[in-house]
Amino acid sequence: MRRADRLFHIIQILRRHTTPTTAAEIGRELEVSARTVYRDIADLVAQRVPIAGEAGYGYVLAADYDMPPLMLTPDEIEAVVLGAQWVAARVDPTLSRAAKDVVAKIAAVVPERLRPYVLEPSVAPRPAAPTASDAVVDAVDAATLRAAIRGGRKLHLTYRSGDGPVTERIVWPVVLGYAETSRTLVAWCELRGEFRHFRTERMLAVRMLDERYPGSASGLRRRWQAWRETVLATPPASKS
Repeated sequence: MRRADRLFHIIQILRRHTTPTTAAEIGRELEVSARTVYRDIADLVAQRVPIAGEAGYGYVLAADYDMPPLMLTPDEIEAVVLGAQWVAARVDPTLSRAAKDVVAKIAAVVPERLRPYVLEPSVAPRPAAPTASDAVVDAVDAATLRAAIRGGRKLHLTYRSGDGPVTERIVWPVVLGYAETSRTLVAWCELRGEFRHFRTERMLAVRMLDERYPGSASGLRRRWQAWRETVLATPPASKS
């Protein structure tokens, strides 16, 4: 790896972490010695890159450091293009158009030598089959769900649980998950008093309320992540 590329990668590694990262950890990822990392960090600091820390403790990059966002490597470009291709073929029309726009914008601004990685990538998702029998058709607009998540707003759902009865739910949305043929809204359900998963094809109607749920969106997400970790750590009950 060229030294210039290594300096760029060090910045990327530090960007990825919010806690101090040691030279040994950086060196393992870049396959160089800690001594080499120390020299590279010193060079970056001399170039006025705002890195704080010291040998043996770890390094942190200032949160407000601004580096040109499209200094991308070929692998990073193909990772973005692969994700955009998947989204464009499988999600709601709004995000699909946005994914295509992202690829077009990247192709317009990357250097000429990198453009083939955008327009002719070596990776591709499995082709979607929108007419397959297992394709899902939603009765609700996913853009409404995403807007409620971003705004910390409650949702009123008219929901059918499988073959069960139709219920009216007030939920606090956390995240909208996308799979190959389905979408699932994770939310705190006021009716059940716990986090629940709601499949979008079972939503008969959805309405975003003016009322916000208590606390912040980030606080609700942390509660959900703690709940999820507890669920994953709990062994399934044995059958007798």
